[in-house]
Amino acid sequence: MSAQQAEDFGPWLGRQLRRASKSQAELAQHLDLTRAAVSAWITGRAEPREEVKRRIAEFLGIDVASLHNRTADVVARLPLEWHHRPAHADGGREYGNAAAFAFNADLAVLAREATQNSLDERHDPSKPVRVHYTLHELSGAHLDSFLDALQWDKLRPHYDKAASAEQKVSRSLRAALDDLDQSRSLLLLRVDDYNAAGLTGPEYSDGRFAAVVRRQLDSHKQAGKRAGGSYGLGKVTLWATSRFGLVLMNSTLSIPHEGRTERRIIGRLDLPWRSVDETAYAGPAWFGEPDTTPSHKGVSRSWWADEETVQGLHLERSNTDAGTSFLIVGAHDASGDAESLEEMHEKLVRSLADGFWAAMIGGDRAGALLEARVTTLRNGRVLVPEQQVNPHVHHPALSRALKAYLDNETVTERTAGDQVASVEVPLFVTPLKGESRGQGKGAEHSAVLLLTRAEGEERTNRVVCMRGNRMTVMDRRPRDLPLGTEAFQAVLLAGHATENEGEDVDLAEQFLRASEPPEHHKWDRTEELTSLYQRGALSRIKEFLEEIDKAVRDLVGRREVGHRGGPSVLKELLKLDGAAGGRRAQGVPTVRSINAQLDDSGAWHVSVDLKLPKADDPWLLTPVAKFDVRSGGRPAIDWSLLTAADNCEVENGNLVIPPGTRSASFIGVTDPASHPVRSRLSRLVVDVQKTRGGAA
Repeated sequence: MSAQQAEDFGPWLGRQLRRASKSQAELAQHLDLTRAAVSAWITGRAEPREEVKRRIAEFLGIDVASLHNRTADVVARLPLEWHHRPAHADGGREYGNAAAFAFNADLAVLAREATQNSLDERHDPSKPVRVHYTLHELSGAHLDSFLDALQWDKLRPHYDKAASAEQKVSRSLRAALDDLDQSRSLLLLRVDDYNAAGLTGPEYSDGRFAAVVRRQLDSHKQAGKRAGGSYGLGKVTLWATSRFGLVLMNSTLSIPHEGRTERRIIGRLDLPWRSVDETAYAGPAWFGEPDTTPSHKGVSRSWWADEETVQGLHLERSNTDAGTSFLIVGAHDASGDAESLEEMHEKLVRSLADGFWAAMIGGDRAGALLEARVTTLRNGRVLVPEQQVNPHVHHPALSRALKAYLDNETVTERTAGDQVASVEVPLFVTPLKGESRGQGKGAEHSAVLLLTRAEGEERTNRVVCMRGNRMTVMDRRPRDLPLGTEAFQAVLLAGHATENEGEDVDLAEQFLRASEPPEHHKWDRTEELTSLYQRGALSRIKEFLEEIDKAVRDLVGRREVGHRGGPSVLKELLKLDGAAGGRRAQGVPTVRSINAQLDDSGAWHVSVDLKLPKADDPWLLTPVAKFDVRSGGRPAIDWSLLTAADNCEVENGNLVIPPGTRSASFIGVTDPASHPVRSRLSRLVVDVQKTRGGAA
């Protein structure tokens, strides 16, 4: 971090007079000058001579060097206080922040949204953003000290009143207060980022600070065309993860404000409407110094804190690199699948790995964009040691694929297991409304599909789609995979995630971002897509997804492994009503896709997708597994597991498919104990028959 820069003389002098409760007229009288002369200095129209500056320093009670440096305030600190927004004059009430309901109060969602915001604000593009998540449980004297620093005694009446209503947010607040009173413990979650821009800009006007602290739905992303977010909603997950709707912030700025960069502190509280001591309050409140400007007098604004205050609020940062620390007070995971500190620690690690493994990979074409780590403390002592998220541990095949691409080591066709195949996938970008359509479907962008062998991951045969700063948008299973497909992992890079440059890259990035909902979890119809782009935009998105599936099918091919070379492939045969081969009559269910794998125990894992004609009655079908052995008849074998996947139920070994259903899928696992021969010496036949005595 560079040395502090002197603030412009006029704004600095005006603020010092207000902080010292001195007027321009008093300064003019002390200097034996007109008030107009002082006003000209403050507005920046003129600057006093050196001998006059010495007399100004005398008036303010400071040395001349401090006046020339202008990196500190005359009155170093005003009393901190909470400012609660007064109720609306028109009687309107908000019983909570509606934006908070756009996301679940889930640690995985928080990790995704907060880390993406950090990535979007990367300061030095030659270095990765570093994020650090710290869980810290406080109790006893540690809790009391923190609550005192937070002025909890002044906040508690507002919480009690806000929790007394019958709305959803009020009930949640009541439960949080009860838990705090009974357990006398509080969980903090601090999210630190380094090599990010920090909360730069003025207190109330346009800038990063106001967008995060003062406003809703203000994205104010300045990362150019690579930003992942676009709605300005992601920041609300910080407050949604707090049971008390309370977040404190400590920012080190990449651009000085008021001549300073370090320890810009502010707190924001989101509560429902409430009435305390016969005064009504609208909802939000801010913790800071009272503003002394006439236009915002009494409003709590950010302040430049000392080290002791920062430590008391648990907002200390490890170095002076630009970025921000967000402290979530009363952190929780509303999903219910992470209750203990150890479970929450593990969920954060897993969520960071799942959402940002690609951003943590570097190579010859581009370096890593992100480093992430998680630490858990209890009353200042380490409970779970710092753990750096390693993408190669959590997603080895995907990481290997992207690493090969960034190192220019991909192939066009795989001939060995660990190789990574690469193929281009076309995306046509529909013109914006008002632009000339020209010829064809629009500008063509070449996305990149990478595919490699899976390495024992739980979820295989998936395509992870991403754009921007390698932001994972969705994880989808391709349709109509060839029979006997070897387990694979695939990555689809679009827009700036390809690390290519060009107009088509920019157009594709904007087009795909417009097709994403606030959760940024799919490419589909959105209001922005249909309102900004010409007719056909949604069709281009659907065609792109189809091209992705086609590219996967072309890469995996239809591979068969001989009896002596490895497991037999699943035979492409699905019988209905005992009819094998030949042309199926209309109105009969047909197979959309079949996928199978042979595990180490010899059990076949079968996934079958069915396409069904429209019917007024339910379909009742019985899946039967048989071995197509080298000689003799086809002996039936038992299922150890038969379960419904989509649009059906399993009852007594039969599939029950509701009327009107056009597609269904089920999963089966055979019982090796019932196999008459070794699985590797046979082919498997799945015969789906109409259930005897059932309607169809």
